[in-house]
Amino acid sequence: MIGIIGFGRFGKLMAGYLVKDFKVFIYNKSNKEAQIKEIGAYPASLEQVCKQRSIILSVPISTFEDHLKQIAPLLQKDTLVADVCSVKEYPVQWMKKYLPEHVSILATHPMFGPDSAKNSLLDRKIVLCKERIDDVRYEKIRYYLASKGLHVIETTPEQHDRQIAVTLSLTHFIGRSLQEFGAEELIIDTEGYKRLLHILEVVTHDTWQLFQDMHYYNPYAKENRIAFIKAIKKIEENLSL
Repeated sequence: MIGIIGFGRFGKLMAGYLVKDFKVFIYNKSNKEAQIKEIGAYPASLEQVCKQRSIILSVPISTFEDHLKQIAPLLQKDTLVADVCSVKEYPVQWMKKYLPEHVSILATHPMFGPDSAKNSLLDRKIVLCKERIDDVRYEKIRYYLASKGLHVIETTPEQHDRQIAVTLSLTHFIGRSLQEFGAEELIIDTEGYKRLLHILEVVTHDTWQLFQDMHYYNPYAKENRIAFIKAIKKIEENLSL
């Protein structure tokens, strides 16, 4: 049995896949009982969710620390707590700080979302950072994820955040910049321009909170963002000669 805290767009996607194999209990701050039942999961109180053997926090990273403080005294011995945040260093630090020693920790980042994985998980990527978890339990989880067609990437929180600062944070920065610029479909276009619009489409489906959090809580996002802006300025200066 699995407990999920948070039923936003990603929480709903995740629960929809997990109910095929597990009994899933979901707690959400606002009342989403009908939507939870609709996908085959069970609405539950925070206390009920925290009694499950495995718990996944699917909440904004800006609220993640507060959620950990709230659930820490409610957790059973040998409970596994996992996150799905788009950054890893801070969540891991917080989980180690606030969760009891008898609780296992697994940091994850599913590299897909409600749009890209709405029909299938096949060939989608998921990052695992093995923290406070025994080998047997970890291997069972890794095998289960791989059996669903996911490509499992094993790394450290630092390596994850350094790379995701470019592949996610910078990509979203470009997408939001295109939105601010007013990029739109044109009759006379190119394949390159269509790819830019695809970036725009992907990022605008996500909340501003997610965009802000992936930059604020990633230690390496700002330096890459500044380097990219400098590169644009240099190209503009060269064109002006």
